[in-house]
Amino acid sequence: MHSPSLNWLFKMSSESPPKYIYKIIPSPPEDPFPKELPLSELDRNDGFVHLSTSSQVPKTADLFFTKASSLWIIKLEYAQFATDSMKWEGGYPHLYGNFGAKNVDSVEKFIREQDQTWGQVMEKSSWLQ
Repeated sequence: MHSPSLNWLFKMSSESPPKYIYKIIPSPPEDPFPKELPLSELDRNDGFVHLSTSSQVPKTADLFFTKASSLWIIKLEYAQFATDSMKWEGGYPHLYGNFGAKNVDSVEKFIREQDQTWGQVMEKSSWLQ
């Protein structure tokens, strides 16, 4: 089955595309940021880079990074990927390709206490937009 391209989805819906999309990683990215981010095992196995919108980041972190006490969130401007390499599947943005330093807007580190959820840590962040 053919997955519709991102542009087609947004033309057919009343929603506009997000300004930013985000990649969650459990360890700090290399400094300087690499020309291409090394793919996680999950991304490599699935054949695409798993991304989230700002509202999805806390939920995704709570589901998949339950044991982590710190996370790095990479902010990417959505418009640069508005091509056939970006597909919305199951409500999440998936990048069929990769990204690197030239694509990154900024990176933010989040730290949580043992009794906190990622949602609690991130709920007041103005950086996630």
